[in-house]
Amino acid sequence: MTFSNNDPVNIAFADLNLHGIYISGSDGNAVVKLSSGYNICVPESLCTPAPERSTAQPPHTAAEPPKQDANLPLLSIISTGGTIASTVDYRTGAVSSKFTADDIIRSIPELAGIARYHTAQPFNILSENMNPAMWQELARAVRDEITAGATGVIVTHGTDTMLYSAAAVSFMLETPVPVIFVGAQRSADRPSSDNAMNAICSAKAAISDLGEVVVCMHATSDDVECALHRATRVRKNHTSRRDAFQSIGRAPVGMVSYPDGAVTLGKDTVLRGTRELRLFDRLDSHCGLLQYYPGMDPAVFDAFRGYAGLVIAGTGLGHVGTDCIAKIAALIAAGTFVVMTSQCQAGSVCDRVYETGRDLLDAGVVEGGSMLPEVALVKLMWVLGNATRREDAVRMMQTNLKGELDYDLWREM
Repeated sequence: MTFSNNDPVNIAFADLNLHGIYISGSDGNAVVKLSSGYNICVPESLCTPAPERSTAQPPHTAAEPPKQDANLPLLSIISTGGTIASTVDYRTGAVSSKFTADDIIRSIPELAGIARYHTAQPFNILSENMNPAMWQELARAVRDEITAGATGVIVTHGTDTMLYSAAAVSFMLETPVPVIFVGAQRSADRPSSDNAMNAICSAKAAISDLGEVVVCMHATSDDVECALHRATRVRKNHTSRRDAFQSIGRAPVGMVSYPDGAVTLGKDTVLRGTRELRLFDRLDSHCGLLQYYPGMDPAVFDAFRGYAGLVIAGTGLGHVGTDCIAKIAALIAAGTFVVMTSQCQAGSVCDRVYETGRDLLDAGVVEGGSMLPEVALVKLMWVLGNATRREDAVRMMQTNLKGELDYDLWREM
């Protein structure tokens, strides 16, 4: 017997007669959501078709794809994988990325009442496998969807490296419409999954007056609202909480209340139609990120010989041990562009206060201001892919381009 998602089934074993809804199958095993709301994994041979639909209802599922309403705005969903597109493999207990963008729409019928959708899937991976070449492919896919008429783009993405991808697309793309990165901390078949609410809020944000790249995730652990975080000022601050993402050094650029979907935007939010669509997708991926720690062997810097760029996450105002400065100076003399950021989550690098900082400046280190180290790495790849002279690269790194800096550091001399 072959079952499909959402089929009502009966399960009989050990003098028990259970009723539920078929969720998925693998290697002869079936995952069934019981009337109690719990999921169980049983041999598929124990399942028989139920004559009537079980009272168990998996959240946000539908047997058939929702109909598209031609009167609604057109959005694009670009699926890259991650937890929001994953289920638990109950044979191994591991979460694996299986769903396509079409599956997401099919499983969350509320999306059909917000917009109509075009879907694309350039890849389907867990986000730790993302790389700069994929960032470029993703930016091009977003550009293509907007060119084809999308009034907003939703990118579903794994949460572990979403901030890198969102920042990369933000630097590479000038967008006249909202580009919303969204993920989930818990897969769709878990009782506490955040995937449906996050997806619904992202669709609401995608039809709003927003006009920049943001990350849309739970604002609190409750199902009350999602925050819209600027792509260059966000970090995942918890491994598993639903409200793991937080704006750093600023408030979110917007909020989406749930379930009514009202979108509230901040005063400095970039609005729809402010910018013309343009793509600058050149990257120099031969860059690295190194966090300094007390007692670090200066020889660690030798690993970055030949790199185009290096971002250092220094202590406090942007420092490393004095015994590292000669190695950093040698890197710079050999052509590596070195940027100093801080491990602190607030404040700005200033290497003019202490002697160590002044020595770093004399060696040629470029101050990264208030940029988050991860964002500085992505920006450095983009800058070195587009700048033709060192002075141009310094100016670009120290100019606030996409909200990554509190203010411009670079001044015309």
